Amino acid sequence: MCRHLAYLGEPRSPAEMLFHAPHSLLVQSYAPRDMRGGGSVNADGYGLGWYADGAEPLRLRRSAPLWTDGDLPALAGSVRSHAFLAAVRNGTTAMPVVEAANAPFTGGGYLFSHNGLIRGWPESMAELAAKLPITRLLTLEATTDSVLLWALLRERLEAGEDPLAAVTWLTGVVEEAGPGSRLNFLLTDGRTLVGTAWTHSLSYRDTGGGVLVASEPCDDDPGWTPVPDRHAVRVTGAGVEILPLEADRSPEAR
Repeated sequence: MCRHLAYLGEPRSPAEMLFHAPHSLLVQSYAPRDMRGGGSVNADGYGLGWYADGAEPLRLRRSAPLWTDGDLPALAGSVRSHAFLAAVRNGTTAMPVVEAANAPFTGGGYLFSHNGLIRGWPESMAELAAKLPITRLLTLEATTDSVLLWALLRERLEAGEDPLAAVTWLTGVVEEAGPGSRLNFLLTDGRTLVGTAWTHSLSYRDTGGGVLVASEPCDDDPGWTPVPDRHAVRVTGAGVEILPLEADRSPEAR
């Protein structure tokens, strides 16, 4: 499974959590602690997205292992942002290892990441995929489960749905179509950060000036709190909420 993290709060550099923390995303790329879905390394690419002055986030993605990029530590160290999202990828067997398959995925001012897999892919997703506009389906960045999930989620977000409601819906319909799927999501628009824990680990820590959400704690600080399975964490300027993922699976909701 992949590893990912996101931050929302007072401006800070992503370099600390990506490279300098004792169990940074770099360490998690070659020595993860909780790969429940199999695999031992996250070497199929990485990505970093952050917010600067514009509404649309900036993004850097590569299909090589994070540890091969000698320039990114300095680049990340030069950035200070109130919101960022980063991920390292362990690609599902038979899915392409290409730059476009790496989170974060962007669009409409959002950054999105998926840690997990869809059971029964691709047959299990045929009915849901068929509901997408044909132009969106034909222009997917890559033929992976995560890219399809982002396309489905964007439809809801572009229709004006609340981010938490949108990821709750997505979790419910995908689990119904592919029972046992691993669906840990991170989604932010720079003002709200939503994460889901669905059959995989997720934790958060209030840093004093902001909140960090990650697949695995980046250090040994006792302030890390696990997000219970089948729950979501929502971070806003008002604080942190832990909420059950109770999706509406009625035909109207689909």
